[in-house]
Amino acid sequence: MSLGDQLLAALALYGLPVLFGTTFIASLGIPLPDTVLLIAAGSFVQQGDLNMLWTIVLTAVAAVLGDQVGYWAGRWGSDRIEGFISRRIGGVERMQAAQALAKKWGGPGIFFSRWLVTTLAPWLNLTSGIALYPYGQFLFWDILGDVVGVLIYLTIGDIFSDRVQAITDALGSFAWVVIGLIVAAFCAWQLAKYFRAARRARVGS
Repeated sequence: MSLGDQLLAALALYGLPVLFGTTFIASLGIPLPDTVLLIAAGSFVQQGDLNMLWTIVLTAVAAVLGDQVGYWAGRWGSDRIEGFISRRIGGVERMQAAQALAKKWGGPGIFFSRWLVTTLAPWLNLTSGIALYPYGQFLFWDILGDVVGVLIYLTIGDIFSDRVQAITDALGSFAWVVIGLIVAAFCAWQLAKYFRAARRARVGS
């Protein structure tokens, strides 16, 4: 039995404590199938086994708390963390790229990473802290994104409770399609800025 199957069985048996713990740990960057559990929880809500309000509140709180750990770990221990990542993951350039991503996308990047591109969320938490991104803004976008994400995945599980497995399998492909569209749009925007600047330079000369 896979880890995901074990967690689903534990969710069916113990309910919200399992969902809370899994969500918190996943928010720290530990690879756990929290999205799958959240969709399954929506199915349990539809069947009357879980309360919708408590599921939303406890899951969002768990996600936000985990994100705060990542942010403050980056803010308080930036030198040690940067050194560790540089040694273990492949160089200072990768950390600098992560910091640049946090600075460039800012709040919207934090928001969308909570529910659309969830694999980026722990990195953005860490790099936001290292880059000293204003905590009030981080907290706002983090809470907003986590609540929206919880609502989206619970609603999917609630509405399509008889097709939970097929939906979770499709989510990964959908997320990468959206990433590709976002990257393409960003590159087009940067290219347009370059051509506008070049045109102004030619006119000015």
